[in-house]
Amino acid sequence: MEIKFWETDELKKKPEDESNLGFGTIFSDYMFIMHYTEGQGWHDADIKKYEDFRISPAATVFHYGQEVFEGLKAYRQVNGNISLFRAKDNFKRMNNSAKRLAMPLFDEEFAHKALRELVKIEQDWIPHAKGTSLYIRPNYIGMDPFIGVRAATEYAFYIMMGPVGAYYANGLKPVKILIEKEYTRSAKGGMGFAKTGGNYAASLIAGVEAHEQGCDQVLWLDAEERKYVEEVGSMNMMFIIDGKLVTPELDGCILPGITRDSVMTIARDMGITVEERRVSVAEVIETAKSGAMSEAFGTGTAAVVSPVGEFMYGDETVTVAGGKMGKLAMEFYDILTGIQYGEIEDKFGWIETI
Repeated sequence: MEIKFWETDELKKKPEDESNLGFGTIFSDYMFIMHYTEGQGWHDADIKKYEDFRISPAATVFHYGQEVFEGLKAYRQVNGNISLFRAKDNFKRMNNSAKRLAMPLFDEEFAHKALRELVKIEQDWIPHAKGTSLYIRPNYIGMDPFIGVRAATEYAFYIMMGPVGAYYANGLKPVKILIEKEYTRSAKGGMGFAKTGGNYAASLIAGVEAHEQGCDQVLWLDAEERKYVEEVGSMNMMFIIDGKLVTPELDGCILPGITRDSVMTIARDMGITVEERRVSVAEVIETAKSGAMSEAFGTGTAAVVSPVGEFMYGDETVTVAGGKMGKLAMEFYDILTGIQYGEIEDKFGWIETI
């Protein structure tokens, strides 16, 4: 399938103040979009002006939630190269999400080719300031104008992007996490592993209540026993316990994070023992109190590494690492961002140059 480029002369003015980009509010000039029709397959692959597109109020995405998405970044490296970080893994995960929502699979190599072409066209949108990047959001939605509970027969796959600032505008500050006791987000056999809007919608009310209690994010417990920790709303969770890197196992309820996998790979390369296993909330509280847990942090594309300074569970609040960022969390952050921006060697083969 050919990718057609529809050039526009209606280009936007790029931000001049790269210290005030924020996150997810500015979008570049172009987007990629292709369509799927049952019986025809994928067709009409275009790079075109970023603009609103027409969609029926009856579209499947609105009524039955057929939607999956991804998040990744393009970086301006210190030598001037433009790079992507593990982009193929994002498209592989996106297809795994699509399969769970009964959506037709797409050609991952073609999607990757389209992304590369789009980034080449939009490379001037990649900011130059340290810690900034071009955030990329592939999205895949059901388009059928039909009210009825079934998988759609028409879909749209599109990629949009925009410049974003450093996630930590004021430095790496530990966050306070509420361990959620009432609500649950995912159960075995459900969609917890899929990157789909419904999972995030399920987390919103707990997030609101967490903020009302002075917490930054929510750490979810398993739906069956309310005993084992799973993930934070936008990040996978990791702990340093007795010198080992411990993280909840992938049991179908949490997102198989690409940053999660990257941190575990780096840890093993550093000689650190990595344990993927069930982690009880009792263990979190007890090891934080005793000091056996020396660090806790989240991992994700947006934040990379987010240190945790406190856990709140019911009426109890426990502090980790004296409320400061731990040594290993800082090392993981420095190594990952160093690879992404070309400041240190990429010995894992994660970077591709555009």
